[in-house]
Amino acid sequence: MTFEDISPDQKDIYNLSVNHPLQTFEWGLFRKKTGVEIIRKGIVKRDKILNPYQISVHKTPKFPYRIGYFPKGQLPSKELLDELKNIGSEQRISFIQLEPNVINHQSSIINYGLRPSFHPLFTRFTFILDLKKTEEELLKNMHQKTRYNIRVAEKKGAETHIDNSDSAFSDYLRLTKQTTKRQKFYAHDERYHRLMWETLKSQQPEASSQKPDPNRLQAHLLTTKYKQKTLVAYILFTFKDTLYYPYGVSSEEYREVMASHSAMWGAILFGKSLGLSKFDMWGAANTPDPKENDPYFGFHRFKKGFGGELVEFIGSYDLVVNPINYRLLTVADKIRWLYFRTKKFNPKS
Repeated sequence: MTFEDISPDQKDIYNLSVNHPLQTFEWGLFRKKTGVEIIRKGIVKRDKILNPYQISVHKTPKFPYRIGYFPKGQLPSKELLDELKNIGSEQRISFIQLEPNVINHQSSIINYGLRPSFHPLFTRFTFILDLKKTEEELLKNMHQKTRYNIRVAEKKGAETHIDNSDSAFSDYLRLTKQTTKRQKFYAHDERYHRLMWETLKSQQPEASSQKPDPNRLQAHLLTTKYKQKTLVAYILFTFKDTLYYPYGVSSEEYREVMASHSAMWGAILFGKSLGLSKFDMWGAANTPDPKENDPYFGFHRFKKGFGGELVEFIGSYDLVVNPINYRLLTVADKIRWLYFRTKKFNPKS
């Protein structure tokens, strides 16, 4: 059985074979527009694809080495790892980082030369909310303070809607700059967000009763406004039976309105309106009970308040192709992060 390149006319059966937005055909198209090389292959058998994978290949600043990234794929088999190692050798890739979309304790990673990643990109945990529950059940399962803050936002007149308009996206970009500056973390630049939105934006009219195609990755923009000002903006993804929350930004104004609580509740109701089963909140702290000095403490506590289940994935692993280059890159990464800590700046991406 041979791994083959996946062509555009195989997009639908490819998407049926993967289980996360970052492995979809659409995500690969977007990343290609940003200038990143995409390798997408699988073993094609009639109406299905076995061992599908989509990796992005990245240059490293100051080093003539390349890195492969395989986010949120399936549990790798030995056959798949052998294929990835061959690709790494052919493409002069030092190592390929794998972050499988596999829940811990459901499966175990088999050590075919894999080692724990020296620089994980995804957090090990996330909160997943069961959208099949009724609104009453969802509210009942929330933390009391979260439920109270949702009511505060309603009483003050915060309005949350899906709004895929150009003006709403301009507000999202403006709040992205404010949020990254306020919270002191690095984020993707404006070009990245524009290309993402251009490629993935849902073409479904907000008022339409027709559900989006579950086998296609689509992005939706949710905003919360108060006194005609956008205070919160979320980019939400839909794929298969799941709603995802990859990007969220907010304003410092009118904090007493609890706009972020209104936005998250609005996202939950949006997912339910589409008949989706789950809401993956896209990350949490790397420990179930983070301390207050943990950089992820605030958003972990915020998400926890909505009553989702804290789920642990099996983690991040590196498939080493060139051991010498790999050691050099690990040292360079340590120096880089020491520099950021000295600057007291926290790059989260």
